[in-house]
Amino acid sequence: MHADIVAIGVAYLFGVLARIIGLPPLVGYLAAGFTLHALGGRITPVLHEFSEMGVTLLLFSIGLKLRLRSLLMPQIWGVASLHMALAVGLAMLLLSVVGSLGLPLFSALDGRQIAVLAFALSFSSTVFAVKVLEEKGEMNALYGRIAIGILIVQDIAAVVFLGASTGKLPSIWALSLLLLLPARPLLYRLLEQSGRGELQILFGLMLALGGAQLFELVGVKGDLGALILGVLLAGNARAPELSHQLLGFKDLFLVGFFLSIGLSGPVSAEILVVALSLLLLVPLKTVLFFGLLSAFRLRARTALLATLSLANYSEFGLIVAAVAASAGWLGSEWLIAVAVAVALSFVLAAPLNSMSHGLYRRHRSLFTRFESPRRIEEESPIEAGDASVLIFGMGRVGSGAYDRIRERLGETVAGVDLDQETVERQLAAGRRVIHGSATDPDFWSRFRLQRGQLKLVLLALPHFRENITAAAQLKSLGYDGRIAAVAKYPDEVPVLEDAGVDAAYNLYAEAGAGFAEHVYRELLAGIEA
Repeated sequence: MHADIVAIGVAYLFGVLARIIGLPPLVGYLAAGFTLHALGGRITPVLHEFSEMGVTLLLFSIGLKLRLRSLLMPQIWGVASLHMALAVGLAMLLLSVVGSLGLPLFSALDGRQIAVLAFALSFSSTVFAVKVLEEKGEMNALYGRIAIGILIVQDIAAVVFLGASTGKLPSIWALSLLLLLPARPLLYRLLEQSGRGELQILFGLMLALGGAQLFELVGVKGDLGALILGVLLAGNARAPELSHQLLGFKDLFLVGFFLSIGLSGPVSAEILVVALSLLLLVPLKTVLFFGLLSAFRLRARTALLATLSLANYSEFGLIVAAVAASAGWLGSEWLIAVAVAVALSFVLAAPLNSMSHGLYRRHRSLFTRFESPRRIEEESPIEAGDASVLIFGMGRVGSGAYDRIRERLGETVAGVDLDQETVERQLAAGRRVIHGSATDPDFWSRFRLQRGQLKLVLLALPHFRENITAAAQLKSLGYDGRIAAVAKYPDEVPVLEDAGVDAAYNLYAEAGAGFAEHVYRELLAGIEA
C-alpha cells in the first residue's frame, strides 16, 4: 500500500506539471511511471487492478456514446476506414524499410510484429481530442463531431482486436449473451430507477465491471462486453448523465494504466531513438486525414481543425501494444517505445491545437486550395432573411434573450448555435435558429446579409474564451454594430470590454436582480395595489 500511495502522489505531481505547461495530464502520468521505474519502482497488484478497471470503464463510456446514426456520415466512417487502411499500409512499408537498414529493434521485427505495431500506431487519441474539444467548447461543432466519430470507429476496430487477441474460441455458453437484447428494457428501467446520485454511479460500475466479468466467464474478452453493455444503454435519455457520472472514476483508474505502462521497463537511449523515429509517422497520418476530409467535401477550416484534433498517437494504441506484449507478439521494449512516442506526440499536438484557429486564419489561402468545389449541406450558404439582431449560443440564456427581443422587435432576431441537435430543438419551438459558430472565420462568408443590416450581436456562448474569440473575430471582419456578451465572474467583464464588447453582463450578479424584479412584478405589485 505504501508503494501505491507514493505512485499516486508522484503521478499527481507530474500530472500538475504537465497541465501547467499545457499538456494533457496523462503525459505526466507516463513520465511518472518512467521515473518511478528508474528509481526501482514496479507494478503493484493495486495499480494493475486500477489499470484493468480504467480500460473497462473507458470502453463502457465509449459504448454509452455510440449511436450508429451519428457514424453514418461518409465523412466519419469513410474517412476512418480509408485512413486506417492507408495508415497501416504506409506504416508497415516504412517499418519494413527502416528494419532493412539494420537499425536497432526495427531489424528484429518480423511480419506479424510489423503489422501489429502499424495497427497500434494508426490510432489517434480519444482522451486528447475530448480534452481539447471540451477546453475550447467545440465538442458539438461540426469538426468536433466528425473527429469524435472517427475516433469511435477507430475504437471499435481496437475492441474487435482486443476481442480476438485471446486466441481461443468462446464457449457454447456465449450464445446466452444474446439474452441481453431482450433484457434492454429492464436495464433502462434500472437506470431510470437509480436516480442521479450514488445509485446511478453504482449501477454504472456494476454494469461495466460485472458485464466484463460475465463475458470473460463465457470465453469472450471482457473489454468487448463493457462496450456492448454501454451500447445497450446508449439509446436511453440518461446515458449521457451516466457517462458524466463515471467520468471521474474512468479518469482516475486510467491513471493506473498510464503508470503501469511507464513502470513496464526502463527508457534507454535506444528506446528513445526508436520513439523519435516513430514520431515521423505522425505527419503522414496528419496529411492523410486532411486530404481525405477535404476529398469528402468539407471546408478547409473544418478539415484542418478535425485533422489537428487527430494528429497524435493514442492511448488505445498503447492498449493494443500492451495486449500484444502480453501475448508475446511484441517485446516489452516496444511497449515502452510506443508509450514514449504517444507522450511525445501529445507534446507536439498540444500547442498546434491551442493555436488552430489562428493557424487557419494566417494560412487560409493555402488550406483553401485543397477544398472540394462541392459542400455538404451543413456547410452550404446561410440565409439570414431580414435579421438585424443575432444571438450566438442558444442555451437557456440565449433562448430567454431571443424571446424577450422578439417580444419587443418582432421577427428581426435570429439565433446561431453550433450544436445541430440544439438547432433542431429551437426550430421545433418556433425560433429562427441557424447552425454555425461565432468563432468560425468562414461563417460570415457563408452568411448572406445586406451591408449595415446587422445592428446588434449578443454573445451567450458557454465558454468565456469563446466569447472573447467571437468578439475579436467580429471586430477583425469590420463589424461596426453593437456587441453584448455574458460573463460568469466579475473579473471577466473588463476583459470582454477590452476585447471590443460594448456591454458585458455578469450572469450571476444580474440573476439576483432579475429574480427580484420578477417576484415584484408577479407577487408584490398586486399586494401593494
